[in-house]
Parts: sequence; structure tokens; C-alpha cells
Amino acid sequence: MVRRRDADEQGAGTVLAVAMMGLLVTVTVVAAGVVGVIATHRLAQSAADLAALAGAAALQDGGDPCAQAAAVADRNRARLNGCEVEGWNVSVVVTASTAPLPGGMLDLRARGRAGPAVGGEP
Repeated sequence: MVRRRDADEQGAGTVLAVAMMGLLVTVTVVAAGVVGVIATHRLAQSAADLAALAGAAALQDGGDPCAQAAAVADRNRARLNGCEVEGWNVSVVVTASTAPLPGGMLDLRARGRAGPAVGGEP
């Protein structure tokens, strides 16, 4: 019986193609997760900045800065975790949650501060 040398390697291309597709899917899922985390952090930071500005505006108008900051954070898909008023400055901490990831959801925090540029008086 004569045996062909390259007969032992039949199907090796299929195995390699399946392995490469698996690697491609893994890289795509990881990249999508990283992009989602970065986008959520940007969303949290924007919500913190806007909430702090809204709180400072409410303080200047004689309103409740923390209530206004909480409302603005909520409208920007974030939760107000902390609000501090010091003179004419308003500092806030907000949390935004990522979309469900393979390891679960992440809560990302961001801080914002707003007030007069100099002197502490409006």
C-alpha cells in the first residue's frame, strides 16, 4: 500500500480558519466592551459637568443646587451620588452604569465642579 505524504494534512486549513474566526470574535467582543466602558465614562463625566453647572446656576438664582444637579444628572442617564456646596462653588459626584458586559455591569464615577472663576463671588 502506497500512502500519499500530504494526505495527513487534509483539513488543516479548516481547523486554522475556525481558530482564526474564534480569535476574531474574541477580539471583537473585547473591543466592543472597551469602547462601551470608555463611552460610559465620557457620559458620566459630561453628566457631572452639566450637573455641577446646573447646581451653580440654581445656587446663583437662590434655588436648591443639589436638587437641580440631581435632576440634570438623571436626565443625562447618571445618578447623583454626592453634592457639596462651598460658598458659591458646587461639587458633584455622579455614577453611570455600563451596558451589560460579559463580566457584569460596571458603575463608573465622575466628578464635576462649577462656580465663579475667581474670587468666589458671583
